[in-house]
Amino acid sequence: MIPTDSLLILSTSALIALGMVAAAGAWGWKGWLQLRYRQLDLAGPPELPAVAARIDLADMKERIKKLEAIAAGVEL
Repeated sequence: MIPTDSLLILSTSALIALGMVAAAGAWGWKGWLQLRYRQLDLAGPPELPAVAARIDLADMKERIKKLEAIAAGVEL
Protein backbone atom coordinates (compact mmCIF):
# COMPACT_ATOMS: atom_id res chain seq x y z
CA MET A 1 0.00 0.00 0.00
CA ILE A 2 1.24 3.50 -0.84
CA PRO A 3 1.99 5.74 2.14
CA THR A 4 -0.35 8.70 2.60
CA ASP A 5 2.45 11.26 2.20
CA SER A 6 3.52 9.80 -1.13
CA LEU A 7 -0.07 9.71 -2.35
CA LEU A 8 -0.56 13.36 -1.38
CA ILE A 9 2.64 14.38 -3.19
CA LEU A 10 1.72 12.35 -6.26
CA SER A 11 -1.82 13.76 -6.48
CA THR A 12 -0.61 17.33 -5.91
CA SER A 13 2.04 17.06 -8.60
CA ALA A 14 -0.50 15.53 -11.00
CA LEU A 15 -2.89 18.41 -10.33
CA ILE A 16 -0.13 20.97 -10.90
CA ALA A 17 0.88 19.24 -14.14
CA LEU A 18 -2.74 19.26 -15.31
CA GLY A 19 -2.98 22.96 -14.52
CA MET A 20 0.19 23.66 -16.49
CA VAL A 21 -1.08 21.72 -19.50
CA ALA A 22 -4.42 23.55 -19.32
CA ALA A 23 -2.67 26.93 -19.09
CA ALA A 24 -0.45 26.11 -22.07
CA GLY A 25 -3.48 24.99 -24.06
CA ALA A 26 -5.41 28.17 -23.22
CA TRP A 27 -2.40 30.30 -24.17
CA GLY A 28 -2.06 28.46 -27.48
CA TRP A 29 -5.80 28.77 -28.19
CA LYS A 30 -5.65 32.51 -27.54
CA GLY A 31 -2.69 32.86 -29.90
CA TRP A 32 -4.44 30.85 -32.60
CA LEU A 33 -7.54 33.04 -32.31
CA GLN A 34 -5.43 36.19 -32.60
CA LEU A 35 -3.79 34.77 -35.71
CA ARG A 36 -7.18 34.04 -37.29
CA TYR A 37 -8.43 37.54 -36.45
CA ARG A 38 -5.36 39.05 -38.11
CA GLN A 39 -5.85 36.88 -41.19
CA LEU A 40 -9.47 37.95 -41.43
CA ASP A 41 -8.56 41.61 -40.97
CA LEU A 42 -5.93 41.43 -43.72
CA ALA A 43 -8.32 39.67 -46.09
CA GLY A 44 -10.96 42.37 -45.61
CA PRO A 45 -14.66 41.86 -46.03
CA PRO A 46 -15.74 39.41 -48.70
CA GLU A 47 -16.90 41.04 -51.90
CA LEU A 48 -20.41 39.82 -52.65
CA PRO A 49 -22.69 41.11 -55.34
CA ALA A 50 -25.76 42.94 -54.05
CA VAL A 51 -28.08 40.06 -54.98
CA ALA A 52 -25.91 37.46 -53.23
CA ALA A 53 -25.69 39.65 -50.13
CA ARG A 54 -29.49 39.93 -49.98
CA ILE A 55 -29.90 36.18 -50.42
CA ASP A 56 -27.39 35.55 -47.63
CA LEU A 57 -29.18 38.06 -45.39
CA ALA A 58 -32.54 36.40 -46.05
CA ASP A 59 -31.02 32.99 -45.33
CA MET A 60 -29.59 34.21 -42.03
CA LYS A 61 -32.93 35.73 -41.02
CA GLU A 62 -34.65 32.42 -41.76
CA ARG A 63 -32.11 30.53 -39.68
CA ILE A 64 -32.56 32.98 -36.81
CA LYS A 65 -36.33 32.48 -36.91
CA LYS A 66 -35.85 28.70 -36.80
CA LEU A 67 -33.46 28.97 -33.87
CA GLU A 68 -35.84 31.27 -32.00
CA ALA A 69 -38.66 28.80 -32.60
CA ILE A 70 -36.50 25.96 -31.28
CA ALA A 71 -35.58 28.03 -28.21
CA ALA A 72 -39.27 28.82 -27.61
CA GLY A 73 -40.18 25.14 -27.93
CA VAL A 74 -42.35 25.60 -31.02
CA GLU A 75 -42.30 22.83 -33.58
CA LEU A 76 -41.89 23.83 -37.20
